[in-house]
Amino acid sequence: MKVLVINGSPHLTGCTDRALREVEETMKANGVEVERVNAGNKDIRGCIGCNFCREHGRCVFSDLVNETAPKLAEADGVVIGTPVYYAGANGQLLAFLDRLFYSTSGTVDKTMKVGAAVVSSRRAGSTSAFDEINKYFTISAMPVVSSTYWNEVHGFTADDVEADLEGLQTMRNLGKNMAFMLRGISLAAQAEGLPAQERGVFTNFHHE
Repeated sequence: MKVLVINGSPHLTGCTDRALREVEETMKANGVEVERVNAGNKDIRGCIGCNFCREHGRCVFSDLVNETAPKLAEADGVVIGTPVYYAGANGQLLAFLDRLFYSTSGTVDKTMKVGAAVVSSRRAGSTSAFDEINKYFTISAMPVVSSTYWNEVHGFTADDVEADLEGLQTMRNLGKNMAFMLRGISLAAQAEGLPAQERGVFTNFHHE
């Protein structure tokens, strides 16, 4: 079992990293292989809707998005972490996720890959960021992993997060739940395969 962890913070040793490390260590202790990708400190532009990826199977911009696509294909699950700046997820991360999920929609089957959002905020705005990230999973047939509270930590620095004992507890429970769900889905897939997804209908209300 392998999980791709995406850090959407430009601060590689900041609050988001501290939360993700707690999840990572717990997953490793439960037999899960972990690979980290740092997206928040890269120069990543947004999607331009050119549909180059539809024909060529990769994004027109050759950057971290195309480098990450094979890692996403190999992973059984994804954990995405973001800081909160203006009451939502980091814009750099959202640009990365828009292009990663869209450009791989025809090449990477995400069905039953499990997903989890991790959010770091000083005080507020975390639930809207949590919602933004979870939507990438729910439109991709990816089960969302929960914990014993919203998957968030609070603090202005990584040292502050150390004092957020409930937040770190939530991260550990998230790691355990993710490992458990990965095992359960793997066993079900081996026994009966993945559920078939219908893709034939596309409603656009356009009439000739």
